[in-house]
Formats: sequence, structure tokens, C-alpha cells
Amino acid sequence: MLETALRQEVEALTYRLLATAGDHYHKDPGQVIIQFNLTGKAAGMALFPHRSTPVIRYNTLLLIENQEDFLRRTVPHEVAHVVARRFFGQKIKPHGAEWREVMQLFGAEASRCHNYDISRASRRRLKRFNYRCDCRTHRLSSIRHKRVLQGQQYLCIDCKQPLVASVDPE
Repeated sequence: MLETALRQEVEALTYRLLATAGDHYHKDPGQVIIQFNLTGKAAGMALFPHRSTPVIRYNTLLLIENQEDFLRRTVPHEVAHVVARRFFGQKIKPHGAEWREVMQLFGAEASRCHNYDISRASRRRLKRFNYRCDCRTHRLSSIRHKRVLQGQQYLCIDCKQPLVASVDPE
């Protein structure tokens, strides 16, 4: 329930900020797609697909854990990217003068990074696979393991022998 209410609040704020920018610049800010599928360390992300509607992705975990600050800083930050790019062109710097101008319009601090606790945020962790050669055991990432399965061969830098899979991943 809390998550749904927060998402609705973020969506409403996003649309209010777009309307504020439209009124100020006397231009239609256009549409934006809002998604709550961002994971990892980033709190938000503005994407600009070629000839398509801009997308703002928000990190739900960081929203839940940092509600007030997220609404005060992260939402205006991402909306400002969309507004600045739409009204000033695509060749502007992401956190340049135009973006800072929009942040000032929104009454938000023009900071580039958040300081949220990201210890619970999901991170990509690659599985490791044990491989052996004549002199020792090696730990290959899942990326290299997949390449081995597709025919790639890796040699030990010490004994120059091919690496051979030995046991299951940990």
C-alpha cells in the first residue's frame, strides 16, 4: 500500500513539475513515460530514446527508504533533465547551465548525486566458476564461463595450459 501511494505521489509531482516548466517557458513539455524499474545505486534516470517519448525511471527501493528527500531532490532532478533537453536542445550538458536553470525554477538543489544509503540496493554479482590448469585453480566469471561453453579457450598465464572446468559455481 505504501509503495503504491508513493509511486502515485512521484507520478503526480512529475506531472506538476512538467506543467510548471511548460507555464514558465510557454511551451508544451510533452509527454513522459514514468517507470519504477530502476535498481542498483542510481535513484533515477532520464532516458531519451531516438524519436520517442522520454522515459524517467525511478528506483522504488531508494524511494521507499528516502521518501522526503527523493520527492524534494530526485524527482525534480530527473524531470529537469527532460525539460532542459526538450526546451534547450539535445546538445546541452546533462548537468549544465540549462539543467541548473530548470532546477532553480523547481526550487530544488542542483546537485548531481544523491547520498542515499545504497547498501540494500541490488547489485549485479557474477557467478564464479572453478577452472583448473596444471599449476592451480582459477575463478572465471559467468561471462567467461559462457564463452568457454561456446568454444572460447583460455590459457593459464603461468603454465600456458588450457583451463578446464572443474566444479559447479559457488
